[in-house]
Amino acid sequence: MIGRITGTLLEKTPPVVCIDVAGVGYEIDVPMSTLYDLPENGARVSLYTHLAVREDAHTLYGFSTASQRSTFRALIKVTGIGARTALAVLSGMTVEDLANAITRQETTLLTRVPGIGKKTAERLLLELRGKLGADMGPGAVHLSSGKDDILNALLSLGYSNSESLAALKGLPDVIDVSEGIRLALKSLARG
Repeated sequence: MIGRITGTLLEKTPPVVCIDVAGVGYEIDVPMSTLYDLPENGARVSLYTHLAVREDAHTLYGFSTASQRSTFRALIKVTGIGARTALAVLSGMTVEDLANAITRQETTLLTRVPGIGKKTAERLLLELRGKLGADMGPGAVHLSSGKDDILNALLSLGYSNSESLAALKGLPDVIDVSEGIRLALKSLARG
């Protein structure tokens, strides 16, 4: 596995950059956020990398930070999300914005990314919850474990993310899980 590349930046042809390392030019696919952070051609650069080996290609992906790379790796593990879509997500939003969207279970931020529809956004939120989120960035929303259990119960009953989060807003900060579920269901029945 190639984990990091350090060398001279030869060219930038979005979304690919070419970095010379001891006479070998590595073509690396990068998100636009990383591309904008790169200096002019001829400068020395260092990128965190992820090597994807498939039957028909070996593709190297590059990132300016380790958190971008770990987020990319989490994204490509989601069913139906390939490397191109993961790069599009990281091009369209910061790691912190993605973590906050996952914590708040907001599909609207994700659907602004080209190639992400409502169903894909909901799948991302569901599969990345607990992997990215509250601990990823400053300003992220933290749910108490009781409220997190209530949210999971509402989602498993078939309520949407937005309906479930709206029902949670009316609950006190400290509440028993069974009582919280009862009150949330009562709130949803009224709404």
